[in-house]
Amino acid sequence: MNIFEALRTSHENQRTLADHLIRTQGDSKERDSLFKELKRELAAHAAAEERFFYVPLIAHDMTQEPSRHGIAEHHQMDKLVETLEETDFSSPAWLATAKELHHKIYHHLEDEEQGVFQLAGKVLSDVEKLSLAKGYEGEFVSQRMKD
Repeated sequence: MNIFEALRTSHENQRTLADHLIRTQGDSKERDSLFKELKRELAAHAAAEERFFYVPLIAHDMTQEPSRHGIAEHHQMDKLVETLEETDFSSPAWLATAKELHHKIYHHLEDEEQGVFQLAGKVLSDVEKLSLAKGYEGEFVSQRMKD
């Protein structure tokens, strides 16, 4: 598995969780459970992706700016997650923020899959793509176990 395949696995999970989350209602166990799962997924993915995808790409002129943009979007998503944590689950504001997070997730993943991946494919060797995938997967699992 190369780095792109490893990242896409988490991307699909993020999309599924975000889709389900915005369909929940009120202060329910389902909303709480999905939010916690999405929060863990996003945090683990961002930490591992920054270390094993974006940091190596920052070293190349072609991928430096897109990498910085991707990291900035991770921080934007973190802020939305923090807002959700501070907002009552039954508040209409909670769902509005969850929908904003959903949109940000989809935008970020599309940017990566339709732009950054193609650029990264040009600057990373096949060996690097495989090595980064192993590093990413190990870090992702390690981050997922935190709580």
